[in-house]
Amino acid sequence: MKILFIGSRLYDDIDYYVKENGVESIITESNEDAINLDLPDQVFIVPRGMESPKQIAISLDVDAIVPLIGIDPPLIEVAKMKEELENETDIPVIAANVRAVTLTSDKIQTKKFYREIGVDTPQYQILTKDNFEDELDIEFPVVLKQGYGQGGKDIKVAKCLDDINEYFEEFNQALCEKFIEGSEISIEVLGYNGEYIPLSPIYKGETTLEGTHPLNKVKCAPCLIEGLDNNLIQRTAYKVAKNLNSDGIFEMDFMFSKTEQKLYAIEVNTRPNGTRYLTTATCGVNSLCELVNMAMGKFSIGAVQDKLGYYYATEIPIGNYDGPDLNEPLKSFRNNDFVVHGPEGYQRITIRANSKEELDNLVKDLI
Repeated sequence: MKILFIGSRLYDDIDYYVKENGVESIITESNEDAINLDLPDQVFIVPRGMESPKQIAISLDVDAIVPLIGIDPPLIEVAKMKEELENETDIPVIAANVRAVTLTSDKIQTKKFYREIGVDTPQYQILTKDNFEDELDIEFPVVLKQGYGQGGKDIKVAKCLDDINEYFEEFNQALCEKFIEGSEISIEVLGYNGEYIPLSPIYKGETTLEGTHPLNKVKCAPCLIEGLDNNLIQRTAYKVAKNLNSDGIFEMDFMFSKTEQKLYAIEVNTRPNGTRYLTTATCGVNSLCELVNMAMGKFSIGAVQDKLGYYYATEIPIGNYDGPDLNEPLKSFRNNDFVVHGPEGYQRITIRANSKEELDNLVKDLI
């Protein structure tokens, strides 16, 4: 089995799994100074874009391609390559298709998609710079966003007209959304060949008028929110994934309004995501390893269900880790109660245990 991985930044998460399964690994990477280039069997430094990975995959007769891309801009190129290769060759590309990427990369299109499939999403409208005072039809506070962007970029919580004015000093148009006071939730869904399985919902903290980014919050799982049934989160996530009708990893963001007792869908990412360590810690399923299983033809809903466990876990921002050494593999919970991830200065530690009490004790020992 020969797999081409596109992008090296996330590869250390799965290198151990690739080797255990006897996979010949090839990486294409556009940055010659990128991390993890010493891990695979072969490395090709290529120009940005998908044409070179596509040609390398064909010339080396690989069995599958697994893009390991954690940012949005290249996803549409990946999706187009997927459709070209799968139409012209027998090489599967384990990634979302063009329709799914188009719907999810534009927040406005995502909103329309939710409406079409009957999934609740916060009230929204499009505001323009010159007429927003006349157009605004949502009570303050509101959330202002651009159609494209990730990681909290270009998002502002506006409490008054002056805040909107300030936002429009930089932009000419905005997606304006009702601010939901309540709990932020993420969930990963795995999908391949029309089969989908939602994993454990993750609690990412409460919404704030300051717009605090989830990376700066302590997250935990399982998601235990009064008045919210986790089965509702999983059913809704499954419905979204089923209607997207694509392959790979879907990370979905929700908010639960405590005053309305209602679950709202916010957005979908069709790529590896920042909650994957906490998901793995909580349920024992590593979504990136499952991409490898899809490539090897070993993925099935039954196989994932057989791996599912139930643990208590938390993820805490620590800046730089200075504690006990981890066992190999460093990014796996197989031989560790915790993993450390993220770049220096912005590291996070994800810890898991069999009970809430055991988790509390581990946090005290490590932090």
